[in-house]
Amino acid sequence: MSPLKITTDHTETGPVLHLAGELDYDHATALRDQTANLSLAPGQSLILDLSGVEFCDSSGIAALLGARQLAQSLGADIVLASVPPNTLRLLTLVGLDRVFTIRPQQAPPA
Repeated sequence: MSPLKITTDHTETGPVLHLAGELDYDHATALRDQTANLSLAPGQSLILDLSGVEFCDSSGIAALLGARQLAQSLGADIVLASVPPNTLRLLTLVGLDRVFTIRPQQAPPA
């Protein structure tokens, strides 16, 4: 079991959260807390770099949806970047690949 570690980069286009570890019931609260404290302006994009996510369950999916809802409420976009194959499969199975913008890798900082 790997605890979720989140590091943040701030770019001109918005914050980038790098997630590593397990995005599950025991750790999803960390993502909710981190996104609740973000400075995100209308027109910016919140990028969630999932390249280090080892496992994601329904609680993790709910936390991703919560981040999306927060971004939208602030007039911002959200992008999932570098989504591991197992997590992408889960997102696809539940139809969230049509809800989130998914990039194969994180865009370079602007």
